[in-house]
Formats: sequence, structure tokens, C-alpha cells
Amino acid sequence: MKEKLDLLPRLFAEIPAEERESARLTFAISDRIYDLMQERGLSKKQFADALGRRPSEITKWLSGQHNFTISTLAMLSVFFGKSIITV
Repeated sequence: MKEKLDLLPRLFAEIPAEERESARLTFAISDRIYDLMQERGLSKKQFADALGRRPSEITKWLSGQHNFTISTLAMLSVFFGKSIITV
């Protein structure tokens, strides 16, 4: 059983640090967008409609699998009136 418990840390250790950090940041951005949507009481569809996007694009944003551009992050910051990221 101990061998199974040790497997996950070993697998994570094999992932390059850059990739781990990229995944962490991407999920942090997705979480921030979701939290801001919740603050406004917006569903995915309402959010998509307000931005002129498809709900499927919002789903991708919230999945943590989207590579956000600076332009998209700026647009979202303006929409919410709050920063999406802090540099």
C-alpha cells in the first residue's frame, strides 16, 4: 500500500516545474473568473451573452485548459471592474 501512496509524488516530480506552474496559474485564473461570475450571479450562458461569446468558450475558460491572452484578461478585468490577475 505504501508503494501506491508514494506513486503520486513521484509522478508529480516527473512533471517539469514550468508545466506545474503553468497549470497552477491557469487554474487560478479560471477560479478567479468563476468567483467573479458567482459574485455577479451570472450563469455561463448569461456571461457568454454579455461578452458576445459562445457558452462553450466560457466552459473552456472555466475548465482550466484555456491559454488566456493578455487582451482577453484585460477585457475580463474591464467587464468585471476588478483585476483578473496581479503582476
